[in-house]
Amino acid sequence: MRYRDNLTRRGFIKTGVALAGTITPFFRRATAAEAPGPNSRITIGMIGVGRQAVQVNLQQFFASPSAQVVAVCDVDSWRCEHARDLVDQFYSKKMGKTYTGCSMHHDFREVLARKDIDAVMISTPDHWHIPIALAAARAGKHFSVEKPLSTAIAHGRLLCETAKQKGVMTRTDSEFRSVPVMWKAVQCARNGRIGALQRIHTYVPEDSKPVGNPETMPVPKELDYDFWLGPAPEKPYTEKRVHKPHDIRERPGWLRISDYTNGMIANWGSHMNDIAQWANNTDRSGPVSVEGTGTFSEGLWDTITGFKVQYAYANGVTLDYEMGPEALIELHGTEGWIKAWYPDRIEASNPAILSDAKSGEVDLSTTLSDKEDFLNAIRTGKESLEPVEVGHRTVSLCQIGLIAVQLGRKLAWDPEKERFVNDDEANARLDRPVRGDWLKG
Repeated sequence: MRYRDNLTRRGFIKTGVALAGTITPFFRRATAAEAPGPNSRITIGMIGVGRQAVQVNLQQFFASPSAQVVAVCDVDSWRCEHARDLVDQFYSKKMGKTYTGCSMHHDFREVLARKDIDAVMISTPDHWHIPIALAAARAGKHFSVEKPLSTAIAHGRLLCETAKQKGVMTRTDSEFRSVPVMWKAVQCARNGRIGALQRIHTYVPEDSKPVGNPETMPVPKELDYDFWLGPAPEKPYTEKRVHKPHDIRERPGWLRISDYTNGMIANWGSHMNDIAQWANNTDRSGPVSVEGTGTFSEGLWDTITGFKVQYAYANGVTLDYEMGPEALIELHGTEGWIKAWYPDRIEASNPAILSDAKSGEVDLSTTLSDKEDFLNAIRTGKESLEPVEVGHRTVSLCQIGLIAVQLGRKLAWDPEKERFVNDDEANARLDRPVRGDWLKG
């Protein structure tokens, strides 16, 4: 019997209540009736503890004085134990005494059933983002979820509506809005420093093109592979389909497989095109047409490997999006231009363009880091800088670009209805099948 089918909701709740007693808090937790204050903590459950979670997300929560990680969860028991040890070691050093308060979980539903957890950080492979985030919203948990938010536009819209209905605070986990050169470029453009915005050009780094080994292999004993697949199609295990055993540094193979992701057009695009949408003040909307060309890998690693996509907006602004040597955004206006390279370079046609905001102008200089922005939303009850509605619109931009490349023709897009205009073949690609009932409440 599959592990996930062998646990009842009652079992989850009993497990969560039992584990709640194992937590050793080192500062006061806010009650359900109050917003967390400066002397209280926001308790975090980490769902998915691979490369991104351990190297980036976990470290940022460690750095925050208002958060405490109390649980880690992964279907790979080695990764789960590794993350648990990192958490306990960090807090032991912080407290000056032995701390063993971080619990391990195999099933994310156990984490969501715990009343002592305020919020979760979802750092799983892309195909799990929406199912887990939906479950988190339905459980009343605030959540931050890795980008790209979804693998299908219909799934992203479902998450946005569910999160809104449940009233939870959300954050799409891209750090680019917090990068000074990026918010500086947006601030200057939104304040008219380059005149009226006319054209945007985004570049994302080129992807390598090796073909993963498709040979079927024995499943590592520490990996619940069937649970890892979850909503994705059943396929035989091979290391290059998942991730390298006992490793959290090597880039995982699933990033190049269309069963689990849209590929680098959405992965990197969820960073750079988010800045483009922000600069254009269309981060809750989208373009009205899209066209493009691209190339795809063949074999196990089958995602898009190169592309050039063009978008047009109702306000007359155009966006060109392509793979290039580095991550770069260009903002061209009637009176000048701004170019910002990730992570720390910015230039303008005139140095005066990059002057600070004046009184009454858009001022982004107090922008928080992505994790502090999420925690601040929980504390204040005010929307984060990049809620899932914004993350959804950004990945949607990438996804309609991918569909245009796949179909090889220009497509008209209705950003309000989130449908292609009079094109049933294109609209059929806005959704994708899900194995099981992971999207249902």
